[in-house]
Amino acid sequence: MAKTILEQWRETAYSNTANKGDLQRLWADYFEKEKGIYAEILKTPDEEVKGTVKELAEKFNVPLQIMVGYLDGINDSLVTPNPIEEMDEDTVVSLKYDKELLYKNMVAAGADWLYGLEEWNGIFTPERQKELYKEQKKSTTVVNETKVYPNDPCPCGSGKKYKKCCGKN
Repeated sequence: MAKTILEQWRETAYSNTANKGDLQRLWADYFEKEKGIYAEILKTPDEEVKGTVKELAEKFNVPLQIMVGYLDGINDSLVTPNPIEEMDEDTVVSLKYDKELLYKNMVAAGADWLYGLEEWNGIFTPERQKELYKEQKKSTTVVNETKVYPNDPCPCGSGKKYKKCCGKN
């Protein structure tokens, strides 16, 4: 069975056998083109960009493989995810994204070249961008509860030691 275009992209972009320099050049090229696509779609945030994978690659002037990588990256931020696992170049896809989710996913990916795009200023105030950034960072922060030791005051507020109160077995 022939590989899907997504499988081809992932095989190339995440290859363990490829020359490291080639991979670095591939990703540098990808990130530059990805930035251009995002800058374009963020200019008209409420307009749904739709078309076949091939048409969108032509619209944004990127190779088909780069468009497939882009679709893979944005899929979790879309209002309705595209069928990326089965798509071919004639599959109609949509780039209608959830603005806040897209921004947060860019923050989660550590993609400062994307969440730092000036086009975001036309969508969110700098204050809102800061809030979304903090919300995303906080959502991935693990907070360990403070451990209560036997001789500590009981957290229930009784005034007794923990071992003589709620810590009894």
